[in-house]
Amino acid sequence: MLRQKLTEAGTAIQAQFDAVLSTFDDLPVVHAMAHATNGGKRLRGFMVLESARLHGIDPAAAIWPATGIEAQHAYSLVHDDLPCMDDDDLRRGAPTVHVKWDEATAVLAGDALQTLAFELVSHPDVGRGDVRADLSLSLARASGAQGMVLGQALDIAAETANTPLTLDQITALQRGKTGALIEWSATAGARMAGADLTPLQTYSRALGLAFQIADDVLDVTSDAEAMGKATSKDADAGKATFVSLLGLDEAKRRADDLVTEACDALDIYRADGDILRDTARFVVTRTS
Repeated sequence: MLRQKLTEAGTAIQAQFDAVLSTFDDLPVVHAMAHATNGGKRLRGFMVLESARLHGIDPAAAIWPATGIEAQHAYSLVHDDLPCMDDDDLRRGAPTVHVKWDEATAVLAGDALQTLAFELVSHPDVGRGDVRADLSLSLARASGAQGMVLGQALDIAAETANTPLTLDQITALQRGKTGALIEWSATAGARMAGADLTPLQTYSRALGLAFQIADDVLDVTSDAEAMGKATSKDADAGKATFVSLLGLDEAKRRADDLVTEACDALDIYRADGDILRDTARFVVTRTS
């Protein structure tokens, strides 16, 4: 059921990207944007659609922020792959944007995807002006120097200083770098409905950490072919990860505990929350 739902969400989000980008000029930067937004798990967009379903939001309205968060995630990956950041050649099994085109095109494509994200979440079809304003403001906070960018900056600072992080420090870092956009995604439906964010905030904060721990586990147990990107880079660079700090078995146990915490937070939704519960379990059992 979950895999079918993920596939359906991915298809809908891709169709939305195709429709939006087809209205843009035929330029290399637009082709680079399409390349960067093609494929992937679409987990963040899926959580927007699913949280919207939980709150009775029309899918025709929810598809806009669902596509918007995928544009924002894609921008972060394009910039993260640049030589000045992680210097990766492979993403989702395909050449990264700066490899397929060049660094300037990658920078511009990332910039354009970031602005597109806010255009999509504030589209008139999303709903009332106050709802669109709240989605935009909260996305800005989750994306910038209070969220994702803060986490990335802390990561770079630790690498530059060649000082491995403690467990508390890496947890705080990942709450921004990985967790902030996941939290925004899971709470988007509640924001659109004007509902209490607390259950989905608790869910997504546990899920975000579990997701990152699973990534760290896969980085040492999987390979580039399965992951669609380079593996073992953190270990080779001597960076602290949940696996290096906790050990492989303890890291897996911690991820499982976080999944239980995430699932428990959905009790208020009863059986309606089952798909999001399955999503949490998927996060720690995925192979890529």
